[in-house]
Amino acid sequence: MSAEYCPTGPLTKLMNAGFLGIASLAALMALAGCAKKPESIAPAYVSHMQYQAFNCAQLAEEAARLDSAMTQVSEAQRNARSGDVAGVILLGLPVSSMSGGNVADQVAAVKGQQVAVQQSMNLKNCGGYSYTYQ
Repeated sequence: MSAEYCPTGPLTKLMNAGFLGIASLAALMALAGCAKKPESIAPAYVSHMQYQAFNCAQLAEEAARLDSAMTQVSEAQRNARSGDVAGVILLGLPVSSMSGGNVADQVAAVKGQQVAVQQSMNLKNCGGYSYTYQ
C-alpha cells in the first residue's frame, strides 16, 4: 500500500506493528547480509588466454583440478551460509560473513577459471567436457 492511501504514513504504520514487526524487519535486513548460495554467485571474469599454451590433455587436467577446487569452496560457502542463517536466528547477526567465512569471491574466481578453461577447450576443439556449477 502506498503512502497516499495511508493517511498516517508508512512510518506510523510500522510503529503500530509493534515489536514483532520491527524484529521481523531487522531479521530480514540481517538475512540480506548472509552469504549467498554458491549456485547464485556469478563467475568472475578470467581470460581464456592464460590457457592458450595448454593442449587438450592439460586442459582436461586443469578442468579436473578446478572441479575439485569448486567442490571445496562451494562447501565452505554453504557452511558460511548455514552459519549466517543460524547467527541471524540466534543473535540477529550474520556471524559467518562477519568473521570472514564468506568465500563468495573464491567461488566466483574458480567459476571464472572454469569458464576460461571451457572456452579454451572449445577453441581447441577438445570436446567432451562441460561444467555444471555446484
